[in-house]
Amino acid sequence: MKKILYISLAAAAITGCQPEFNDPVDEQGFYTNGDADFSNFVSVGNSLTAGYADGSLYLNGQQNSFPNMLATQFKHVGGGDFTQPLVNDNLGGLLAGGEEIADNRRVIVIGADGSQTPQILEGTPTTDITNVLEGPFNNMGVPGSKVYHLSLAGYGNIANLSLGAANPYFVRMASSPDVSVIEDAASQNPTFFSLWIGNNDILGYATTGGVGVDQTGNIDPRTYGGNDITDPNVFAASYNTLLEKLTENGAKGVVANIPDVTTIPYFTTVPYNPVPLDEATATSLNTQLIGPLKQILTAFGQGDRVVLLQPGANPLMIKDKDLTDLSAQLNAALQANGIPAQQAALMASLYGQARHATAEDLVTLPTSSLIGTAQAGIPEPFNNIGVTYPLQDESVLIPSEQANIATAQTAYNATIEGLATQYDLAFVDAEALMTQLANGGISFDGGNITNTFATGGAFSLDGVHPTQRGYAVLANNMISVINQKYNATVPSLNPGAYPTIFVE
Repeated sequence: MKKILYISLAAAAITGCQPEFNDPVDEQGFYTNGDADFSNFVSVGNSLTAGYADGSLYLNGQQNSFPNMLATQFKHVGGGDFTQPLVNDNLGGLLAGGEEIADNRRVIVIGADGSQTPQILEGTPTTDITNVLEGPFNNMGVPGSKVYHLSLAGYGNIANLSLGAANPYFVRMASSPDVSVIEDAASQNPTFFSLWIGNNDILGYATTGGVGVDQTGNIDPRTYGGNDITDPNVFAASYNTLLEKLTENGAKGVVANIPDVTTIPYFTTVPYNPVPLDEATATSLNTQLIGPLKQILTAFGQGDRVVLLQPGANPLMIKDKDLTDLSAQLNAALQANGIPAQQAALMASLYGQARHATAEDLVTLPTSSLIGTAQAGIPEPFNNIGVTYPLQDESVLIPSEQANIATAQTAYNATIEGLATQYDLAFVDAEALMTQLANGGISFDGGNITNTFATGGAFSLDGVHPTQRGYAVLANNMISVINQKYNATVPSLNPGAYPTIFVE
């Protein structure tokens, strides 16, 4: 069977516009800072704050990070300079002592046949984390950080990288190896701040198909793995510590909650039923495999795990760790029906917890390149990934895993909104904003952006982070909330002047 292609990308990508203001800015005294002091703005967070997009942190993305956009607009109401730990190039990869440790950014490559495929940009990056920059930096966005990481001493110590206790992006910008992110941020005595943190406390679990651990009930983050869900009590205590530090000198600020990660293109692009079969292929697979498998499962009262294949679109075969493992029963039944022992053992191992996907399952974006290819070491006809070879746990978010994410997100957001009220801060409902992108999109002067992968304009080619235009829409939302909370008149941006995806 040929490899199945799922994603068709439009070639009309905007790649080189310059930011402009949505409001005129030549009238002196038209804009006011209201009750806020924007003279020293510090922004704290993770990759979303840093300007990360297309799978990397690259120069153009940093220059159009939402904090830098805000700082530019704050200049019209008394804002000062805004410094960022800029990388060296637009490739986006990272080196450590000359060794590449992070990939370059993704671009759309148009083939000779007109095909449009996301690919990693070729070239050797020039940003080496051993070349530590001299700060301080107003943009304290550290890609990959979770809420409790920001208070972690030594998070910028390169000696801790191999232990998983440091972050390469913070290594190159920390004021000293043993300082924490929040210490560096608070030491600048900000008069105004933004804090958007917590996405990664569930995102790693989500993007790896729930292979991590839901650590709810475990209040010791030192025992967490990289893809685990943070305990809500750890989240609340850590978030409160950050706000205590940022407001200790009376600074005002804006905080944002956590979007529903299952609404981003990483989980909404690949359908549960993308397997196109003609009648002959469907009949052959039913005869050789699906029919006999369904008959045996039916004898165990589990016949609804699989469906007979039809001409047209068919569901993916997936492994579901929540299912009772029927491997032993399958092995015995297959051998009783004359299947050789070796083949029976293989089939039992593959299908003991297998089922066909439903609309309730979410398939991850990278899986699109795997479906329909051959699994190494598995003989035909059992080796066709997603068709006869079940997609493994890391490729699919099943309903129970989605429930774990939703429960944690709900708890995190209750904490963020409650602390925003307690500290009297502006509050941005990023969850509602992202939901709007998934339900018709967000309009601006001259256009509309949605969460459709690559062509919707809101999300970059990693399917997780916004495009620069998406960040501009977010910045406008923040400006609106800030103006309302602090009686200010900060001017808004024109999102249409910012680029979306890039074509190589």
